[in-house]
Amino acid sequence: MLKVDETYIAQTKAEPRRRSWWPVAGTIVFILCAAAFPFLAKAIGDPSLVGLVTRIAIYAIAAASLNLILGYGGLVSFGHAAYFGVGGYVVGILYNHYISGDPFWGFIPGTNQLLITIPAAIIISGLFALVLGALSLRTSGVPFIMITLAFAQMLYFLFVSLKAYGGDDGLIVRRRNVLFDLPMADDTTFYYVTIGIAVLYFIVFAKLVRSQFGIVLGGIRQNERRMAAIGISTYQYKLVAFVIAGMGAGLAGALMANYSKFVSPDMLHWTKSGDLMIMIIIGGTGTLLGPVLGAAALIGLETYLTSWTEHWKFFLGPILILIVLFSSGGLTSVFSGWSRKRE
Repeated sequence: MLKVDETYIAQTKAEPRRRSWWPVAGTIVFILCAAAFPFLAKAIGDPSLVGLVTRIAIYAIAAASLNLILGYGGLVSFGHAAYFGVGGYVVGILYNHYISGDPFWGFIPGTNQLLITIPAAIIISGLFALVLGALSLRTSGVPFIMITLAFAQMLYFLFVSLKAYGGDDGLIVRRRNVLFDLPMADDTTFYYVTIGIAVLYFIVFAKLVRSQFGIVLGGIRQNERRMAAIGISTYQYKLVAFVIAGMGAGLAGALMANYSKFVSPDMLHWTKSGDLMIMIIIGGTGTLLGPVLGAAALIGLETYLTSWTEHWKFFLGPILILIVLFSSGGLTSVFSGWSRKRE
């Protein structure tokens, strides 16, 4: 059971916070815009924008899950993509066995039901995170980073070697998972399902980071020795955060497998973890809005710059340098500064 110093919690909660109507207004505007977006995309004659925003929502979930341990917990992990890939492969493998009719491991039946594959992806990714976290969180700094990196690459090569599931070529998911009687093959329908899941995820995420758990996690990031000195089990808190983060990445991976109808070992590669980290840096570490803005910025750059050059990531260097030099809080700090001026 997680042990908490009630005095620390009381003092932290007692700190005055400036209330603003911008978060509520922003949420309402976002929901209205998200609902109307497919109609707008159709009106301007570019329905592919629906798929673009769907990808952004999926990667925003993945980046937010990493942000829990990176931005709020101060843990730099280059193995986070492993859970993203595991979530995707859960969908792909279950669908593969559903089509073939052969149970997985001889007794687990395959399925194409989203209400089964999503929870399965979340749970299995969480179990992988539990194993890695239990080992790696007893270290810190460079050793921790290297252990997470090694674990991700180990899983990457494991899936490369699984020829029954496509090996290096990946695994095709011919049809998206079924959700009630919804036409999931339709990109607009899948867009609304993804946006709905993303909204629910970020609501839960916001409650988590503002809860007693989030307060303690922030204290561990600022001064772990102090938190340990007042009787808080920092290892347990970090492990729980690590598992929750892995579960979030698994959710995103399952959605991505359904969106692209394809999974491959590239989903687990450490460079994917780097992409998620870049999203967080661009958007703003330790913020709710940062992963969304970062995902939109990075995927937007990828989408539109690839039409000019295949070396589009060359432009990321100057952008990251400018952010570090002039806006260390990322795009979120820019919007926050603008909203304060408006008030």
